[in-house]
Amino acid sequence: MIAVANQKGGVAKTTSVHTLAAGLVDRSRTVLAIDLDPQSSLSFAMGVEEEPAASMHDVMMGKAEIADILYESNGIDLAPSSIDLAGAEMHLLTRTGREYVLQRALRQIDGYDFVLIDCPPSLGILTINALTASGEVLVPVQAETLSRRGVDQLLETVTDIRRFTNPELVVTGVLVTMFDARTRHGRQQLEQLTTVDGLKVLQPPIPKSVRVAEAPGRGLSVLGHARHNPAAEAYREIVESLDA
Repeated sequence: MIAVANQKGGVAKTTSVHTLAAGLVDRSRTVLAIDLDPQSSLSFAMGVEEEPAASMHDVMMGKAEIADILYESNGIDLAPSSIDLAGAEMHLLTRTGREYVLQRALRQIDGYDFVLIDCPPSLGILTINALTASGEVLVPVQAETLSRRGVDQLLETVTDIRRFTNPELVVTGVLVTMFDARTRHGRQQLEQLTTVDGLKVLQPPIPKSVRVAEAPGRGLSVLGHARHNPAAEAYREIVESLDA
């Protein structure tokens, strides 16, 4: 189970969850994608255009099980989100054992090779639930200064999670997205992620491409929209490393 998290928005977190899930399905793996973001971007990208009758809000409130809310999207099982999930986050703050709600819900789920969780762009209780339930955390990041600062804050949260709720949590690595190798700044930031921060950077970085931005409007990942695009090829290599 992999939580894909970074509290900074705009780092292609949702795009990465969708594309990695699609790549794993291409390799005949069974995949559950969980949209834990009240903005519901993953749900929209995977074809859920209307407010779902039941969503992760209902799961987090104890009103439904994950198996009862699933959508199928190009071979991926999706547990969709809704704007109501923001209210669930407020409710969870008053509950005992609030960090373990998702973990308990996932105990009812079996038979998937991979579970990918799209976390909201914050370090609130929903992200803490995802990190508590997961075995690994993957951190998408742009090769820029402000994005790197967000990684440091996330890693502090991971340290706390290991101390209090999930001592087995592993940082799979950093996934560099929207990378422009033509700029000196981008190359410098990529180098500093490995030499200064001491982080494992998954290879290769994902190049910036308009094809990636176009894909969600078609309900597809870039693998389905532009299969031979350099970004699609790079994501495919990342999938191979995750599925090794």
